[in-house]
Amino acid sequence: MGIRIDVVVDHPINDEVERVLGLAETVGEPVNVTFKWQGRDLAERAVLVPAATLALWEHWAPTACPTRDAGDEDLAVAEEPELAHPAEFGPFTLFRRRAGGRTAVARDGVVVAELLDPEEAYWLQEKARDVRQGFMDPKQKAAFEDFLARQASLEEQ
Repeated sequence: MGIRIDVVVDHPINDEVERVLGLAETVGEPVNVTFKWQGRDLAERAVLVPAATLALWEHWAPTACPTRDAGDEDLAVAEEPELAHPAEFGPFTLFRRRAGGRTAVARDGVVVAELLDPEEAYWLQEKARDVRQGFMDPKQKAAFEDFLARQASLEEQ
């Protein structure tokens, strides 16, 4: 699955949102974020995916991610998001979509990343990889599968 980056954001204020987004943009990889919002008991887990990475995944993924159980109580994102104004954090604005639970992260009016449910992010990444592999010639596909196997063994260490 590539690099795994986990970050905890205690109080998502200007510099923390900027730090996490900067990390995602720099490495060009998704960042697993746990938000500990002030005044909420449950932490919200999401994957911050740079806009270009998400566009690539959605290009290769064959269909939309199947919805998960609304009864999944271990993630705050499973709750129906309330209708509210966009949340501003310094130069960033978070736009939570009522359908699908995604949150777009915009800087200066441009969407630079999206917060996705971890299951959706994993599903999109896996489906995109699988479809993309189908377009490789057999030798390239075998080399790529070998590479993925080595990456998986490194992640287990």
